[in-house]
Amino acid sequence: MRVVFLLLVLGGIAASFVYPWAVTNFSGHEVGTWRVYERGKAFQPVVARLAAADAPVRVMVDMIAVAPPEFAQSSTVLTITASTGGRTVLAEPISFHEAKPQEKSPQLREKAYRDEAGVISDVADGDYTFVVGRGDMEEIQIKSVDLVLRGGAASVDARAQPLGYAATAIGFIGMVLAMRRGRRDRKPDAPPAPRWGRGGDQPPA
Repeated sequence: MRVVFLLLVLGGIAASFVYPWAVTNFSGHEVGTWRVYERGKAFQPVVARLAAADAPVRVMVDMIAVAPPEFAQSSTVLTITASTGGRTVLAEPISFHEAKPQEKSPQLREKAYRDEAGVISDVADGDYTFVVGRGDMEEIQIKSVDLVLRGGAASVDARAQPLGYAATAIGFIGMVLAMRRGRRDRKPDAPPAPRWGRGGDQPPA
């Protein structure tokens, strides 16, 4: 049974963390990457040519910070809007509070962070303008910001993470109970036979 519970734990971890990460970062095809900010310069808008065949388009932002920052869910590091034909199709704050840091170089303190801004589901052939700007966390020292677009991106099944958490919990509890039961079922070592005669613990009858 321990093997079954271990498989539950591994499957739960995969559904809760590996699956959403893989879908977000690798599903679909990359439409393009654009540098929208370089330290010492102003943010630059990006005009990307999208086609209906690219739908849905996942919008992500990569940021490199000079020093490891502290993010908060309630704070906004960056903002992004996307528009086409005079209408706004995306407007989101970006907090990076769930982003995992990636080292660009072991010798440098710079950290790279990626956050998803959203998905543009309805895409028509035409030019889309993306505008990225600073949020209310102006104390973060940003070195550069890149806009990343992925077309044909799959959506994460909303049921996957709750089921993954449940499977992980059940598997972990099952493993603990199985280990405890195994200890109880293990027979204790037989006590040593009594010693008789000279040097024995008890005198002969």
